[in-house]
Amino acid sequence: MSTLITPARAEQPEKRDPAERHRLSVLGGLAALSLDAMASVAYGPEAIVLVLAVAGGAGLGFAVPVTLAIALLLTVLTFSYRQVIAAFPDGGGAYGVSRAHLGRRASLVAAASLVIDYVLNVAVSVAAGVAALTSAFPELLPYTTWLCLAVLAIVTGVNLRGIAQSARAFIAPTAVYVGAILTMIVVGLVRHDPAAAVAAPAQAHSLETVGVFLLLRAFANGCAALTGVEAIANAVPSFRRPRVRRAQRAEVALGALLAVMLIGIASLIEKFSIHPVDGVTVLSQVTSAALGNGFGYYVVQFSTVLLLALAANTSFGGLPVLAQLLARDNNLPHVFALRAERQVHRYGIGFLAGASALLLVLAGGDVNTLVPLFAIGVFVGFTLSQFGMVRHWRRERPPRWAGKALLNGFGALLTAIAAVVVAATKFTEGGWLIVVALPLLVVAMEWVNRTYARIGERLELGRTPAPPRPRKALVVVPVNTVSRLTRDALAAALSLGDRVQAVHVTHPEEEAQARAFVADWERWHPEVPLVQVHDERRRLGAPLVEHLRGVGGCHVFVLIAEVEPEHVWQRVLQNQRGAVLARALRRRSDAVVCRMRFRLGPDLPESG
Repeated sequence: MSTLITPARAEQPEKRDPAERHRLSVLGGLAALSLDAMASVAYGPEAIVLVLAVAGGAGLGFAVPVTLAIALLLTVLTFSYRQVIAAFPDGGGAYGVSRAHLGRRASLVAAASLVIDYVLNVAVSVAAGVAALTSAFPELLPYTTWLCLAVLAIVTGVNLRGIAQSARAFIAPTAVYVGAILTMIVVGLVRHDPAAAVAAPAQAHSLETVGVFLLLRAFANGCAALTGVEAIANAVPSFRRPRVRRAQRAEVALGALLAVMLIGIASLIEKFSIHPVDGVTVLSQVTSAALGNGFGYYVVQFSTVLLLALAANTSFGGLPVLAQLLARDNNLPHVFALRAERQVHRYGIGFLAGASALLLVLAGGDVNTLVPLFAIGVFVGFTLSQFGMVRHWRRERPPRWAGKALLNGFGALLTAIAAVVVAATKFTEGGWLIVVALPLLVVAMEWVNRTYARIGERLELGRTPAPPRPRKALVVVPVNTVSRLTRDALAAALSLGDRVQAVHVTHPEEEAQARAFVADWERWHPEVPLVQVHDERRRLGAPLVEHLRGVGGCHVFVLIAEVEPEHVWQRVLQNQRGAVLARALRRRSDAVVCRMRFRLGPDLPESG
């Protein structure tokens, strides 16, 4: 009978799940998770031109071939991550692939590289967007850091409302940006420029003149445009059902759009003989040459400014999901696995916002300080992911697996070369920080994992414990006055254990108060034994801990009664005795600490 249940019918209850409306569609996935990659066309082609310009016109003539090589790598990565999405629907991207096929240590390296890249992407995107703004309005330059933090706060606030809400907010600016770039490319390609037609034949495309290393460096710099390609594969659980199919479509759409934009801009760079000019971006020059300096020019520029600022959203979509997977595998604190309403991983978002804010403050919001650190770690993740997929094909051996493995192997080779060249060329420009930070982050995750392993061993996780048996219990109630609070505490204690013991700590300077308390106790006669513990040093927690060490053969509970004020401001009137006792008992004894709240109300006396 199970054959009568079709996939469509099986998914109908899931489609009615109200939580699905807080997840991503294909278009929403592009808006929420691909802004980093989309915005990279603003600085990727410029990174290529800046390197090739060292060799003059001959070097600039290789802008299109270098971009085609990057587009080839992009194609490999796109189809590879499409397979990663299918093979690892729980997300994680390079981390999931490495964990399954390369071992735990390699997976931690991949995860660390992705975490670093996500944090840097937020810092670079926000700083780049603010830099474009301060370029247009120089009077804002002294407030660069504050503007960066304000933009970061806005993006963080939008994401705390849920990834689907953030996607809806970013669909319009993403559509305007992509439409403006594609329009600029089409108009520029069909526009006739006699000066460009004359200048083009004069460029000498000589490999000997330019040099292989310079081309490799240009290729590595241009590969910065590929950061963010993995974000969709990292966040598959954020998509609506069927998650895999929607994520795959979003990945392919991202790869196609990014390739078209990169190749189109490179073609215009060559057509209009664009070269670096101080104070003017390459994209600005290309837009001016293609569209002139009218309305279309400002649409492209302002949409680029906006998208650069919003490109940080890619990290807010990817890192919290990755952090959840790391926490699930005991490599990060378990708090990162908690999910709030609207499918929001608040702790992952909070960590990302805090780390990015710290980077922005330390760098003073200067994008040129942050860019040398960017895109080094992501190539490590790319390479590990590609090698992991090669092993995946060799183990699974599906139809035509050899061709797929060859494609991933070729991608791994290209990304490994890019990683080495980028790290070598940017090492002295600040790249050494990433080379140091990556292994430190791996060591930190190893420490977290070992700590959880020790805790699990103590808790005997994974083993069936012996049947529970009742034990004799002693409930100890610290008392200081005879009041309604004391009465309710003793009543609760009598309900919990076999024996109840009231403990009163006395000090030499308070003999009179101690005698008065004992007299009140005997007059009250609650039929609970009172133990007086003397201390010479006016301590609160230590005397009680020492008393409990002399109690053996039973399970000890300590019930601490505290007043819960009617108003928040009344908390400043409390003496915090309960907090001091609880902290001392938890650190220095095995007793179970219970804190009973006595709620004050209009009809209750404020005694105790």
